[in-house]
Amino acid sequence: MAESLVRCEDAARTYGKGTGAVVAIHGLSCAVPPAARIAVVGPSGSGKSTLLHLMAGLDRPTAGQVTHPGLPEGILARHIGVIFQGPSLLPPLTAAENVALPLRIDGVPDSEADARALAALDTLGLGALADRLPDELSAGQAQRVAVARVLARGPRLVLADEPTGQLDRETGRQVLAVLLAAAEELGAAVVLTTHDPRVARELDVRWYMADGRLVPERGA
Repeated sequence: MAESLVRCEDAARTYGKGTGAVVAIHGLSCAVPPAARIAVVGPSGSGKSTLLHLMAGLDRPTAGQVTHPGLPEGILARHIGVIFQGPSLLPPLTAAENVALPLRIDGVPDSEADARALAALDTLGLGALADRLPDELSAGQAQRVAVARVLARGPRLVLADEPTGQLDRETGRQVLAVLLAAAEELGAAVVLTTHDPRVARELDVRWYMADGRLVPERGA
């Protein structure tokens, strides 16, 4: 059986110290198998984003551990793609340049980085917008460019933090559809946070979070 891509074992995250300390995640254990489709559901402030940041290696647990047994050793960012809720494109760069930038940082030759960026944009139906700057894109187009930027690197695990949270329902549906379709083509696992049950139903598995803990889904 393939190793889990990421595993949390009694992982906790506390911000601050003393009376001002805030516990964002209590001792929490979970695992993400290859090709999983997991929606992490819960209200704002329940710890969903903190969990994704721990899984991505963007933050470290203050207790317990988070490991990545099923990912190649080395730089995690090359195997984990993170899609943020808010605007994340660099304003001075075109859509294609935004997508190509992480590849260049990885040491991919410019010509290959450009080709992979354009291919990713084409996959998401954005080829005609490759030369546009972020402020020339709609919110939905900008989010799809952010998806393309992640998928161009060919990650094994995609972590998406409320990727449809700032979009209208139809645009959000389109962004989610292209994200899941592209991840399917790559064979990548997806863990997606949302407070929208309609979005959660599009994924195979649902985890429910409340007060920094994974709890049985309401109504289950």
